[in-house]
Amino acid sequence: MGADNSATDDGIVPAVDDGELIVVSNRQPYTHSYDHGDGERSITVNRPAGGLTAGLDPVMQETDGTWIAWGDGEADADVTGDDGTVRMPPESEAYTLKRLWLTDEEVEGYYYGYSNRVLWPLCHGGTMKTDYVERYWQRYQQVNETFADAVVETAGADSLIWFQDYHFTLAPRWVRDALPDSAFLTHFWHITWPGWDTFRACPQHEQLLEGLLGNDLLGFHVERYCRNFLDCVDEALDDAFIDPEGGRVSYEGHTTVVKAFPMGIDADSIREHAEAADDDFWREFQSSHGIDPSTNVIVGVDRLDYTKGIVERLDALERLLETRPEYRGEVCYVQKANESRSLIPDYQDLQTEVQESIDRINDRFGTDDWQPVIYINEFIPQRELCGLYRYADVMLVSAVRDGMNLVSKEYVAAQVDDDGVLVLSDQAGAHEELGDRALTINPYDTDAFADTIERALTMEMDERAERMVALREQVESHDLYAWMESVFDTIDELRAKDTDDD
Repeated sequence: MGADNSATDDGIVPAVDDGELIVVSNRQPYTHSYDHGDGERSITVNRPAGGLTAGLDPVMQETDGTWIAWGDGEADADVTGDDGTVRMPPESEAYTLKRLWLTDEEVEGYYYGYSNRVLWPLCHGGTMKTDYVERYWQRYQQVNETFADAVVETAGADSLIWFQDYHFTLAPRWVRDALPDSAFLTHFWHITWPGWDTFRACPQHEQLLEGLLGNDLLGFHVERYCRNFLDCVDEALDDAFIDPEGGRVSYEGHTTVVKAFPMGIDADSIREHAEAADDDFWREFQSSHGIDPSTNVIVGVDRLDYTKGIVERLDALERLLETRPEYRGEVCYVQKANESRSLIPDYQDLQTEVQESIDRINDRFGTDDWQPVIYINEFIPQRELCGLYRYADVMLVSAVRDGMNLVSKEYVAAQVDDDGVLVLSDQAGAHEELGDRALTINPYDTDAFADTIERALTMEMDERAERMVALREQVESHDLYAWMESVFDTIDELRAKDTDDD
């Protein structure tokens, strides 16, 4: 019943019996929506496009597990049973998707409120952007309890429960207290974890730590985030025993292992899409966006978030064009951006600031024949995006704080001609893996950033190839499936050790 996917071909499946794997995430792997084509309304299924969701889907199919998530699709309720479940995917019905229904007030408080106006800025060091509104905290607790109840209702004595990200800091403790010790709880934190001086600003910091310590295994992208978490526990919880070298926390009779698992991408899929984007595609792309074939193309691909350093990147580009007029008309920067969390004022302000920066650069330097910045904010299919990665001479990743930054790895995987240059912020988690062969920048040092862009543009082809070959080897050997295998192997080892200890 499994899917044709490298996750299953390589045997990357946890050691659980059918039905024992439970994944908990805010977003669901499939959504249902209405299609009004041909004058009749029908229901369509939107499938996972990539990343963790697409990677986990075949694993879920192999284990006949349950995926618990917020049902946010407009037609979700029409295909879901009275118990909130629907079998997925439609063609094989290989596992259960359990949808939880949230009210508008819950979404506003739990998701747009506490998750993204407290935890997101807090973890990315933006304490001045946090908004500690009591109703956000109340809704966050309420929704975490709803998810915890759904897990307990679904789980068996030997279930493996895998929580995803910062939306569920409280649920693990409640689930741990309700299930037997034989159930295994793990959690992957997909964003950064701050140092104690930042984290202590949160009024609920003790409750957040206690909730996460309900897990048996807690994963972060890099060792630095693990150390930060252990430091926070050490400072905040007097009764906790910390083993920093072993990455263990013992608290209230329970032990949590804290470990780094640098996340990868589906490199094979990215490469295949890039290879399919041939020279004809690139000529059509250049023509449709007014890019002269003779210009060097620099690319940035981001969600519109203040952590991504987009404005800082535009400042560096403007400085390059200002101080090195020979690049005017010779370089084109393509910014692909996806709007995000537009109901939050900080994100609305960022969208305005990015647009104003682009307009200023184009007005200042553009000519009738050349526009220095091309801004794309509409949807681009995956094949086209990978083609853009492939043919871009330089990619700029200038995050001011980023848990990993998988876009940098996607660019590398798409470099099938080994002729691109990655310019990478030292504030992205990916820098620990890719920094030796990328060109490193501090996104706030505008002059040095502009110098690095020039270095990337003028780099000799032999050096480009040498750097990119090494980067591609790293990304391909530490892909999404290697990441999942590492997580599941650690889980299996810890469960086996617990059995031996018993």
